[in-house]
Amino acid sequence: MTEETPGFEEKPDVPSGDTPDGAEPKDAPSSSEKEAPPAGDAAQTVGLTAQLDQVRTALNERTGDLQRLQAEYQNYRRRVERDRATVKEIAVAGLLSELLPVLDDVGRARDHGELVGGFKSVAESLETVVAKLGLQQFGKEGEPFDPTIHEALMHSYAPDVTETTCVAILQPGYRIGERTIRPARVAVAEPQPGATPATAKEEKATDEESGGTEEV
Repeated sequence: MTEETPGFEEKPDVPSGDTPDGAEPKDAPSSSEKEAPPAGDAAQTVGLTAQLDQVRTALNERTGDLQRLQAEYQNYRRRVERDRATVKEIAVAGLLSELLPVLDDVGRARDHGELVGGFKSVAESLETVVAKLGLQQFGKEGEPFDPTIHEALMHSYAPDVTETTCVAILQPGYRIGERTIRPARVAVAEPQPGATPATAKEEKATDEESGGTEEV
């Protein structure tokens, strides 16, 4: 029978890795170490930021490419519309040019009083159609001569004109918009060399009449 030694109590065995209650482990991390993010998370954040910058750069480049492409398309569409209108105008002008001799015959028949009956109705219908296509007639007696729209076939001098003037319309001119299909063929007259202009004569005659009525 074994005798127990007074005042000696056996303590339970404690593993070397465990810490008794109330004692702080020697290797416990500090508060600053607990708050610091792991190094792997920081590297991942930097990588994501770099990728986001690359995506933004690529998006800006694609947006610029799209804007340039849209501007080129708008310019192309305007050119196509302008070319289409030009081609249409040229085609209409070519067609109407072939009808000008017919219109000249209609005009001469009207001047001689021969535009009557069914021929008159056909002529008026033709003139209505070509007017809808944009054909305009120009050229009047008494208007100043303009070499860009007039073709002088006859030339003379006249004492009653102060500048080169269309005194007779031999063939009217025709245009579509700003395009001249045929210039007006005219007879022109210039002021008589050395002659006093008509306006000066009229002013002189007026002065003489007013002077003759003055009381002495």
